[in-house]
Amino acid sequence: MKFHFTVLHVITLLVFLLAISCDSQQKEKTREKKVSEKKLKESLIHANKKALKAEEEQIKSFMDRYEWDMKKTGRGLRYMIYEKGAGPQPDEKDLVTIAYTVRRINGNVMYSSENQGPKKVEIGRSRVESGLEEGLKLMHQGAKAKLIIPSHLAYGLIGDQKKIKGKATLIYDVEVKKVEKR
Repeated sequence: MKFHFTVLHVITLLVFLLAISCDSQQKEKTREKKVSEKKLKESLIHANKKALKAEEEQIKSFMDRYEWDMKKTGRGLRYMIYEKGAGPQPDEKDLVTIAYTVRRINGNVMYSSENQGPKKVEIGRSRVESGLEEGLKLMHQGAKAKLIIPSHLAYGLIGDQKKIKGKATLIYDVEVKKVEKR
């Protein structure tokens, strides 16, 4: 049996080999991209864990300095209710009026109801820090509490674009003035 190669056979073979080679190069680039993305993801996870640990240490140091005995929720909110209150406790959709002072963990006052007036928060529907809402749900009308809100439950990486910078841990001194059931 003899094989007879024509120019067409040779060109076809070369095109086939070139296609296989390009496919292999593309697969290698895809694999390299996946490895690079995995390394970036692992690096970001490591950086986030390190930042969370540093924030946790800062919060613990703050609590120790002021000798605050606080409870911690599963999401990381610290709270200390120092006046219980006897009124209703807010549920989803209830409108809660609060008096408050918001400080950064360094003590600088950012906002206060003395300057801005009382704040109204519709539970589950307001654009307030999720940590504040979580704390309000633990309180009754008339209650007073201190809340330490870690950055991930406050304004996160961006801040509020006004006075609070990104990654800020907030300290709330809050009083529930009124709970309107809905």
